[in-house]
Amino acid sequence: MFDRLREDIAVVFDRDPAARGAWEVLTCYPGLHALVWHRWVANRLWRHGLRWLGRLASHLGRFLTGIEIHPGAAIGRRVFIDHGMGIVIGETAVVGDDCTLYHGVTLGGTSWKKGKRHPTLGRGVVIGAGAKILGPIEIGEGAKIGSNAVVVRDVPPGSTAVGIPARVVTPEDEERREQQASRIGFSAYAISADMNDPVVQAIHKLLDHAAATDERIERLVAQLQRDGLEMGDAKATAERFDPAPINKLLE
Repeated sequence: MFDRLREDIAVVFDRDPAARGAWEVLTCYPGLHALVWHRWVANRLWRHGLRWLGRLASHLGRFLTGIEIHPGAAIGRRVFIDHGMGIVIGETAVVGDDCTLYHGVTLGGTSWKKGKRHPTLGRGVVIGAGAKILGPIEIGEGAKIGSNAVVVRDVPPGSTAVGIPARVVTPEDEERREQQASRIGFSAYAISADMNDPVVQAIHKLLDHAAATDERIERLVAQLQRDGLEMGDAKATAERFDPAPINKLLE
């Protein structure tokens, strides 16, 4: 028990720069309190068939910490709950090792039927504040869920899901957008790629379209050059592109 407690305290120092001492973490971090109470009281009672006592223990933990973890939920090692207020973790939810959950996260169900109703988080998943992960879906290892996202479908390992309903943004998408953004004079991440602002989403779509168009034009120019045509004017036109009007719109 004490080895696991030391492990949980060490995780806080790894992921929260505001932590200043072990005593502060032990006494002032509700996320730690909720996890310890769940592992050593509520979940233990539940697994031994004392279901009512397990639910009562879970209710007391919610009252003390503002974090509701059903006693039947499976929580892995080195899980970190930051702030924690408003977190809800359902009965059949599985939280893998090394996951991080911020306040307002819901691991909820979408059905009244018995059985597996809640999500499964793989190892190292990070879920932003206010995100809702709903249904018996799987969030792959190392995936990231943006703040306030509503996820109702599986998320592949290592990817990022943002928006309502959430859509998956692959590392290749992020890299392509960033490269294209730098070419026209601003960084896509300067306006927060995880925002649900329709203007931000429209800009991302324009960047995707611009990148695809540039690729097609480059292939066309290369083919014309191979056919013996001089394409110097086309290259010069691209170099004269003025990003100032776009930057002004983003101010």
